[in-house]
Amino acid sequence: MKSPGSSETVREAAPKALVLGGATGLLGQALTRTLTQAGWHVETLGRADGNITDIAFLTNRLAQSGPDVVFNAAAWTQVEEAEAQPEQARLLNCTLPDALARTLKSLGHGHLVHFSTDFVFSGQKNVAWTEQDTPKPISVYGSTKLAGEQAVLEILAERTCVVRTAWLFGPGRKNFVQTILDKAKHAESVQVVFDQTGSPTYSLDLAHWSVALAEKRATGLWHAVNGGQATWAELASEAITLSRCRCRVVPVSSEQWPQKAKRPAWSVLDTSKLAGFLNHAPRPWPQALRDYLYSILEADNND
Repeated sequence: MKSPGSSETVREAAPKALVLGGATGLLGQALTRTLTQAGWHVETLGRADGNITDIAFLTNRLAQSGPDVVFNAAAWTQVEEAEAQPEQARLLNCTLPDALARTLKSLGHGHLVHFSTDFVFSGQKNVAWTEQDTPKPISVYGSTKLAGEQAVLEILAERTCVVRTAWLFGPGRKNFVQTILDKAKHAESVQVVFDQTGSPTYSLDLAHWSVALAEKRATGLWHAVNGGQATWAELASEAITLSRCRCRVVPVSSEQWPQKAKRPAWSVLDTSKLAGFLNHAPRPWPQALRDYLYSILEADNND
């Protein structure tokens, strides 16, 4: 007989999480780390494990795992490539969440936390977008992400939490901040767009908020980003300044930096709902950025 305080008893009592994209994704890795630190039993699932868009495969895996909460951090996030490969983007951004919701519904157990994006909005606004605002995506990526969140809320509304986020940076995978700093080490200047404004977000902060929502089995739409707003040029400038690089940021317009996919000019997300849930506002993005850059410096010093 195991004593009540034995480690095996604790593990058996711990809630179970299945994190799609948890082994390799930027957000997935942050979720896996945060959940583990919070005492959850965590399993990951990704495309390397099998056809995650197949309902039969998902049903078998979820039935074996028996998770209390499924975090879907798997997605097609390559905005440019989505324009050229819309079916591939739809497969991960819509077909997968649809299959997840249907599988959980058939099993009769398990809460779903699904992640979406600020790109579901048109950008034609000058105040922060709320959960009540009507989405109107202007890219294939945004359209497929909107279809995904609509699918899960239609199929499994009573057990689904859709978390919209934006402009992620953090450890574990290449991101905008890391890309800029890599360029800044070897260049006198970098060109960065100045006429797109959004909500920079630290992946570890997002993971903490998402776990909190999961623990309370929150449902419906939630906007989860760090406080404040920035243009890409402002985010790049802050990162370069904090890292003490001598590189200069040269602001350019979107027209000077042509891309296949249209980007919303204004995609700042309102987090009033999340702040009410947490009993405090999400911390400002510059503060979160400092923590991220400090962790990079600390990791480099330990190598």
